[in-house]
Amino acid sequence: MFEAKFQSFADSAAPERGAAHLARLRAELDRRGLDGFVVPRADAHQNEYVPPCDERLAWLTGFTGSAGIALVLRDEAALVVDGRYTIQAAAQTDPAAYTVVQLAQQSPEAWLAAHLPAGARLGYDPWLITVDTLDRLRKAVAGADAVLVAVDGNPIDAVWADRPAAPVAPVTLRDPALAGETTESKLARIRDRLAAEKLDAVVLSDPHGVAWTFNIRGGDVSFTPLPLAWAIVPREGRPTLFVDGRKLSNAVRDALAATAEIAEPVMLERALDLIAAGNALIRLDQATAPALLAARIEAAGGRVSRGASPVALMQAAKNEAELAGMRAAHLRDGAALVRFLAWFDAEAPKGELTEIDCVAALETFRRDTGLLKDVSFPSIAGAGPNGALPHYRVSEASNRRLNPGELFVIDSGAQYEDGTTDVTRTLPVGMPDDEMRDRYTRVLKGHIAVARAVFPQGTSGAQLDPFARQFLWAAGLDFDHGTGHGVGAYLSVHEGPARISKLGTVPLEAGMVLSDEPGFYKEGSFGIRLENLVVVQPEPTPPGGERPLYSFETITFAPFDRRVIDPVLLTDEEIAWLDDYHARVRELIGPLVDGPAADWLIEATAPLRG
Repeated sequence: MFEAKFQSFADSAAPERGAAHLARLRAELDRRGLDGFVVPRADAHQNEYVPPCDERLAWLTGFTGSAGIALVLRDEAALVVDGRYTIQAAAQTDPAAYTVVQLAQQSPEAWLAAHLPAGARLGYDPWLITVDTLDRLRKAVAGADAVLVAVDGNPIDAVWADRPAAPVAPVTLRDPALAGETTESKLARIRDRLAAEKLDAVVLSDPHGVAWTFNIRGGDVSFTPLPLAWAIVPREGRPTLFVDGRKLSNAVRDALAATAEIAEPVMLERALDLIAAGNALIRLDQATAPALLAARIEAAGGRVSRGASPVALMQAAKNEAELAGMRAAHLRDGAALVRFLAWFDAEAPKGELTEIDCVAALETFRRDTGLLKDVSFPSIAGAGPNGALPHYRVSEASNRRLNPGELFVIDSGAQYEDGTTDVTRTLPVGMPDDEMRDRYTRVLKGHIAVARAVFPQGTSGAQLDPFARQFLWAAGLDFDHGTGHGVGAYLSVHEGPARISKLGTVPLEAGMVLSDEPGFYKEGSFGIRLENLVVVQPEPTPPGGERPLYSFETITFAPFDRRVIDPVLLTDEEIAWLDDYHARVRELIGPLVDGPAADWLIEATAPLRG
């Protein structure tokens, strides 16, 4: 009945392939006179999701996680991953070929400093390493008395016989009614920023920024409607958009040519030579720009300004048209989610559901809207102990049946042309125990505290993060991920630069869309996460107030499961917020569902105390 799109967690053949591929790479390194090579999980844009042709780390090691780096030497190799992927990395790699290293215990640079022989020549691909990462590598290699070598042509590409071709998905124009601002207006704002910072130009190396600036979308990577492209925006004169011409129809090319020069990506380096000449100061986004671009600018006589792209903050603060689209997408998505929740309540007690069944069902309900473009990330569906892994990815190998007395975490999202969604609910299978209800309620209290927050202009996500944790902290508990991330408007579900996190230093601004998703995870037993998306909005300053205020508008609409809530732990104000939220869900989603889903929704959104 249902079909799912998910990423495989494990592949039994991966370790064998990884060992053979490692031998091929070492032979190629030997041919080039290199003693080692750095293999990040990255493309030239540092995208979260990369096209198959750039999955070099997966090809080499068998590891398919979204973050990691392999360090290959003549006689040993390490795969460095963060805590999300320790178990997955061990399952997918050959322990005789790779040592899996936890990032929290040893950084890639520290591993190199400890293992790189003196005089060794360590290669790296300057298209895949950012300027900041290169600085760290240089320091580590110099400390080992070794040599760092930029390669001309990635050695993995030379031995990857069946490497997929680069993607050439068609570029589409964003509907002006959804974009809410013309490309000309956006370019004018970018130029104003360049002038204010005394910059001569900016290189847009992040395709999300390119897509936003030129009001285009594409399909070059999974889960995010990106066209892989570059752009140079000078303070004076026309910008240049570097995009594979095979992606452009005549109509799209003509529309883009009205505001920019169009060139093939292979012309990017030559264009930098021309614009950098004469001591030009050029901004490179330190988070996404390849080290090669910095070297090219400096070789041509220019200067590199490291910093954030001026597009990032502009893109993060959505305009009214983008927010209207996001709200519409969330109503549509909320109806699909309510249909799923009603289905789940009917099916889970039968004892036959698996994690994959649930992923497939939810994606099918979204597909039934007729407007789904893609899921916005691989759905996280964790039953029982799998729910205690915050970034768990279900596969045929790990798929688990939902058992009575367990909690089930479902974290998923959708891409619609008018907006991007991301929502998490934690559901009981049968009756939850007292510990589950206590932890769930503490997480819910943190979620409500963030949702109800009123804060002065200039407040950062780091200052709001404790709001979500305070009730867990009071019980000696916590969670190890951020409370919230930015979300794009039919772009990345994980969008910077703002976030609600201990590390979130960027002040929140009106129009930003963020997640509110505190959690709790008991290893080997259960997990809890509750997530809505919220929009930063102006809040009236009370009489006598001296500073402009902000608050959050919640735009996700789906019930929280009342069976896992302990009302005794909630204040009257928290219960009022929850009842008001459920009444709003019933008001907005009720007309969009019918039959059993409509009946279920009425019961699920009843007042907490009757």
